[in-house]
Amino acid sequence: MKYPKRVIPFLHNVARVSGLAAWQTGRLFRKTALAALESIQEVLRSEVKKGNVKLVADFLANKAMPAARTLLLERMAARLLVRIGLRGVLASNVVGWVLPFVLEKLLQLANKAGVFEKIKANDTVTDALHRLDELKRATLKVILPDAGTGAEVLDDDAELPRQLT
Repeated sequence: MKYPKRVIPFLHNVARVSGLAAWQTGRLFRKTALAALESIQEVLRSEVKKGNVKLVADFLANKAMPAARTLLLERMAARLLVRIGLRGVLASNVVGWVLPFVLEKLLQLANKAGVFEKIKANDTVTDALHRLDELKRATLKVILPDAGTGAEVLDDDAELPRQLT
């Protein structure tokens, strides 16, 4: 548990030195996490469109061959580097921090919901892409929760709450 104790002061010092307030760094993290999720989805969707549904399902189940996993991760990192627009060591550090975090949350949700089994069971590319979109929305809710607004999605048949007058 020594690792987080070293990281938190480092991040605090970086934010302090750069002159950003805590809410500003949170906004930047949300933008970067969203860009990472978009990069991951873009790579997975392109593989599904190429017909590599089994590769995507194995990747989500963490059963993919090491060479295939490395190739997909490199493609995800390259797309994220292009999206965030940073260069050099700073870009590598940001990708090294954010991409594994977002990917871990995505894989946890995929394993919890059994998405890889659903993707393998579906015959069409459209169904697989639909499952990936559902996984993206679920991951987005975990990574970027609705901060205190109390907004929630209601079912079609749910009773509407009373409005205050």
